[in-house]
Amino acid sequence: MNINGKELAHGIIQGGMGVGVSLSELAGNVAKQGCMGVISSVNIGFKEPDFLKNPFEANIRALKEHIRRAKEISGGNGLIGVNIMVAVSHYSETVKAAISAGADAIISGAGLPLKLAELVKNSDTLFAPIVSSKKAALLLCKTFSQKNGVLPDFIVIEGHKAGGHLGFSKENLVEDTCQDNLQILKEVLEVIKPFEEKFQKKIKVFLGGGIFTGEDMADAIKAGADGVQMGTRFIATDECDASDVFKKVIVDSKPEDIRIIKSPVGMPARAVYTPLLQSLDKGKTFFADKCSACLTACPKGDKIPYCISRALIAAVNGNYEEGLFFCGENASRVKEIMPVKKLINELLSDCNAALAR
Repeated sequence: MNINGKELAHGIIQGGMGVGVSLSELAGNVAKQGCMGVISSVNIGFKEPDFLKNPFEANIRALKEHIRRAKEISGGNGLIGVNIMVAVSHYSETVKAAISAGADAIISGAGLPLKLAELVKNSDTLFAPIVSSKKAALLLCKTFSQKNGVLPDFIVIEGHKAGGHLGFSKENLVEDTCQDNLQILKEVLEVIKPFEEKFQKKIKVFLGGGIFTGEDMADAIKAGADGVQMGTRFIATDECDASDVFKKVIVDSKPEDIRIIKSPVGMPARAVYTPLLQSLDKGKTFFADKCSACLTACPKGDKIPYCISRALIAAVNGNYEEGLFFCGENASRVKEIMPVKKLINELLSDCNAALAR
């Protein structure tokens, strides 16, 4: 598959997962198999010795190093993308740092990345917004085309079964009244078609949020997608940068453990119902006095029950009691930890078999 001059052997994007779940080890090994490995930029410098004192400098330094290392691991195969949330502080600076470090693509959600086209201008880095509706896809294509004279290189659709922060209302998520993935895909393909015709450019579309098997991938491709994005299944891989505790939480989870929660950012999110969330429901607070102002939308100080960044760092470091473990709706279906190569080969084999039927 050619995406505006960059080659991708297989239509699989490994979703960006922060804090620290998808760094250079996971992204590099996914790319090594001819797919797109994605590094999450959010507080990527959490292991740097000066992180608490100089979080911005630590994050930029670590981001550049992880991009370099991921490309080294990939051996020139696949593509290395960076997921940068619109909601993070220093968004523009982070995008520019990723470009300067040689990222093949910037994928951006948790808000509308209206400035992304301008930021990647005059670089060979691909750019892609994450959307959850045709309305968002239409607005972004209009903005990019009118203000910058370009279209996104690809679009990632994140359906309601995704992990982490979600682009749907909590009511619709809890009541299971969100739009179906394939319906969103159909509508997004329809709204971008006039832009493609005007610019004589194909916008690749990847469907995510609940994609679990090769058969799911085949269904997406049959419905018009160019590929899929998957996150949760890549947590349960040997090469995932998260702790073994995090991986075990995913493998051991049951359907009733997967909950919709309210993030301090103000968005609904999906996570495993571990001791942190159980204690929060009882009125306890965590890390609220240690804010590093990493998210622009997050209230500061005592206005929040917990610092989401610290809770995510606790999870990736293996702190079961105080960690926040984001996951997709299908996390309870994950039964084993396997090498990235085995997972990708299984997905591709099952997808090709389903497409051939």
